[in-house]
Amino acid sequence: MPHVKIKCFSGRSEEQKRRCAQKIAEDISEILVCDISSVSVAIEDVEKEAWKEEVWDKDMAADKDLLYKKPEYTYD
Repeated sequence: MPHVKIKCFSGRSEEQKRRCAQKIAEDISEILVCDISSVSVAIEDVEKEAWKEEVWDKDMAADKDLLYKKPEYTYD
């Protein structure tokens, strides 16, 4: 039952979000060998000014050992 939560800057259209969620669900289903009906994808808009506090500090820095793909930027 994979669940993915994407946080990104605001400004993407609903169509972009739907397409992104569908593609990610397809890849997860194929790679993790599970039925696509058990995959869920959430997309949360985050204002650029709030990124460090809301995403970097709470999710990325706090769970850095869980990141399989690390960003190529830092707030250090």
